[in-house]
Amino acid sequence: MNHQSGIRSLKRQLPEGELTTDPAFCKRYSGDKWFAVAEPEAVALPGGVRSVQKILTVASRHKIPVTARGAGYGYVGGCVPSKGGIVISFERMNRIREINADDFVAVVEPGVITATLQTEVEKFGRFYPPDPASRADCSIGGNIATNAGGPRCLKYGVTREYVLGLEVVLADGTAVRMGSRTHKNKTGFGLTKLFVGSEGMLGVVTEATLKLLPLPPFRVALSVGFDSMPAALRTIKGIFAAGFLPCALELADEFTLRAAQKRTGSDLLSGCRAHIIVELDGQRESVRSELKQLESAIQNFQPVFVQRALGGSQCEKIWQLRREFSYALRDTGLTKLNEDIVVPRGKLQELFDFTVGLEKRYGFPVACFGHAGDGNIHVNIMLDPTVAGAKKKSEKTLDALFRKILQLGGVITGEHGIGLAKKPWWKVAASKQLRALHQTIKSALDPDGILNPGKFLN
Repeated sequence: MNHQSGIRSLKRQLPEGELTTDPAFCKRYSGDKWFAVAEPEAVALPGGVRSVQKILTVASRHKIPVTARGAGYGYVGGCVPSKGGIVISFERMNRIREINADDFVAVVEPGVITATLQTEVEKFGRFYPPDPASRADCSIGGNIATNAGGPRCLKYGVTREYVLGLEVVLADGTAVRMGSRTHKNKTGFGLTKLFVGSEGMLGVVTEATLKLLPLPPFRVALSVGFDSMPAALRTIKGIFAAGFLPCALELADEFTLRAAQKRTGSDLLSGCRAHIIVELDGQRESVRSELKQLESAIQNFQPVFVQRALGGSQCEKIWQLRREFSYALRDTGLTKLNEDIVVPRGKLQELFDFTVGLEKRYGFPVACFGHAGDGNIHVNIMLDPTVAGAKKKSEKTLDALFRKILQLGGVITGEHGIGLAKKPWWKVAASKQLRALHQTIKSALDPDGILNPGKFLN
């Protein structure tokens, strides 16, 4: 059976406006923030789970590829429909179904924007901690597909820790509810967690029950500049050695700071070769007391400057600098290859020593910033695509980077997933036995391989 007959059949079954084959419209759903694009044959905009079931039932019968899409803010081509077929966009399934302050849960559809959820739960005095940098644009469904993180993951953990239950439509159109709204549950296998981070290859999430926490009443932050990266890394070790567990602990290197200084015009960064942001949260008096102790501990490492922020509005001013980093690197005119690698915390100095050598060896500037508290550093290879042979050389640079990360006991992705961008290194990052186990699970849940095909499992 060809795809077109199945798509025509599906269009007759769905409500008006929920499926289009218009090429101009479909083109809008051909890529994400990475470089790969592939146009789907149709785009579905379901309004509810019944429509999703119909889509997958027909797709399974006609062997049509299906790629689920959140907001399209991924960095590895994860939602690129590389085999064509149907893209299911969840932009219309964007309802917050429930916020229950007593149960500490929120029930949401996959198209809910992360920042929108956070704003709404805070009105109830509750807190949804996962905070990817694109939280104003990315969706909960996409966060679940990639197990998204963010700065606050140091203290609070990643998306997986907040998914209590899911409604998932399987490849054959069967809808399954798993998990619960309780904060503890040992009823059968932990299947809910299996779907978190599965990159849309095992099923399509249509509803999520999320754990909430009490909203910390007070926040403080420090912005700290250093004259060298080793000084910043020693300070980070010192913060943990002093017994602090910050809400977030971010780090940036000199290349990133120069770009940010040019973009923002900030004189504060002059003379800095490394920079950290440390945030604490909790009760007002205890956090103020901790801040004094933290400042004292940091001063022992002779920083260039220490800037403090008290309260949410002041903290956000400090974080605004951090949010400019990625845009500042784009302002350089170079193409940014953003690699979200993770190393054990004790290997950060080895990582930065290696990236300096990587820059010298291959001739590409390397910009590093990210979540130093948990070892998740965004290593950005900055290349000029107009230079002959740049693409081929960049692949060698990435290969050297990923192999070194694995040698250090790290992983090639901590937040973005594998998608298309890291597919060439899947066999390097995972053993033969582990790859076979992945394939066994994939084959059991999606025997025809229709869900997000073309990625690392097929």
